[in-house]
Amino acid sequence: MSLKDQSHDSECGDLICMSLVRFQPQQGIGRPSVYHAVMVIFLEFFAWGLLTTPMLTVLHETFPQHTFLMNGLIQGVKGLLSFMSAPLIGALSDVWGRRSFLLITVFFTCAPIPLMRLSPWWYFAMISMSGAFSVTFSVIFAYVADVTDERERSTAYGLVSATFAASLVTSPAIGAYLSAWYGDNLVVLLATLIALADICFILLAVPESLPDKMRPNTWGAPISWEYADPFASLRKVGQDPTVLLICITVFLSYLPEAGQYSSFFLYLRQVINFSSTTIAVFIGVVGILSIIAQTLLLTLLMRTMGTKNTVLLGLGFQILQLAWYGLGSEPWMMWAAGAVAAMSSITFPAVSALVSQSADADKQGVVQGMITGIRGLCNGLGPALYGFIFFLFNVNINTMDPIQGEYDIDPLPLHTLIPGPPFLLGSCTVVVAFIVALFIPEKTPSSLSSPPAASDEDVEPLLHDSCV
Repeated sequence: MSLKDQSHDSECGDLICMSLVRFQPQQGIGRPSVYHAVMVIFLEFFAWGLLTTPMLTVLHETFPQHTFLMNGLIQGVKGLLSFMSAPLIGALSDVWGRRSFLLITVFFTCAPIPLMRLSPWWYFAMISMSGAFSVTFSVIFAYVADVTDERERSTAYGLVSATFAASLVTSPAIGAYLSAWYGDNLVVLLATLIALADICFILLAVPESLPDKMRPNTWGAPISWEYADPFASLRKVGQDPTVLLICITVFLSYLPEAGQYSSFFLYLRQVINFSSTTIAVFIGVVGILSIIAQTLLLTLLMRTMGTKNTVLLGLGFQILQLAWYGLGSEPWMMWAAGAVAAMSSITFPAVSALVSQSADADKQGVVQGMITGIRGLCNGLGPALYGFIFFLFNVNINTMDPIQGEYDIDPLPLHTLIPGPPFLLGSCTVVVAFIVALFIPEKTPSSLSSPPAASDEDVEPLLHDSCV
């Protein structure tokens, strides 16, 4: 056979493969929409929310000495792996589609759950290693960017973030109740079943969102490794002033938030003397307020103030919230600061919208992967930083008994130290983030008011609903 005939046969084979891929039955239910994205997020984080109390118990039983320092080390490894892998997974999803990587990220993120009671050491090892795939938000935001246009994107991001808050409104309280009455094994089983339901939902119901016209024409298409390499991406970030300013803002604002998540509920019980019931109610109230802030309020602010000013407003609320947490010594102060914290939750969806405006349609996975990677790095550094500062100031939050039931424990002597020194330090870092965000350029109103015309197939009907 001549080389010409072999080349012709090879081209025919490629055409047949492409035809089979493009004409295979559509997977999933309906058209890709924001509904699919929010359901995936809700199930994943609802499962992890159930494990709030059992995880603290297992953490303390496994590492009775310097519990939160060990927690910081575990989360640090996970965060570093997330930082390394997020740009790569985002770049791969730009080439091979979102659905497959949603399945991969959710599966490996939830894989440690059944190991919690079987083998705590393997559980924490798996949590650390799962950081390589714990970037669901990166793929979800790219998925949302595929099915919305620029005018609707900030609302969609707010809806995704509100769903994350909604998943944590009741799940910690449910997990604590089931743990107290039926034991941790039932909670772990329930969380495992919910994680399996999420995986099945992706397999059976989630359609692919990346349009065929934006995918490569052949298998093995080259991937931009410059974008996938996190360090190369950081070097490129330095060449783009706008992206650099946004990334610095994300790092400085999310670092204290990540540390707060790791220790705040123990801080409420041990220092402020909240009961476990009050803590569960606190989580629910703040979660509901966050949902309202990230849906109705965020949409109103984005339309009236613009993306950049919305980010600045959210950072201002975060500064006030952290300072109040750090200096407050009365329960009512914590409730007031919690309401402010709900208002500050508008920051990340607004930042995500700001990032998406500066990226091309075929690079949404890359830029969202970069932001998710920075947040993953903060998820590692934040808990370690907070635990170390608590240790330096002799604030003992290793005691796990207050979470397990109602005990009469005297709060720490607040007159001998600042009640929450890590929160005050976090407030200072957000002040720097606010100053940096002031220099972020914003697109002119004219460019936002005249976006490219979208076809009927590309419009997401959810975001045209007046109730949303």
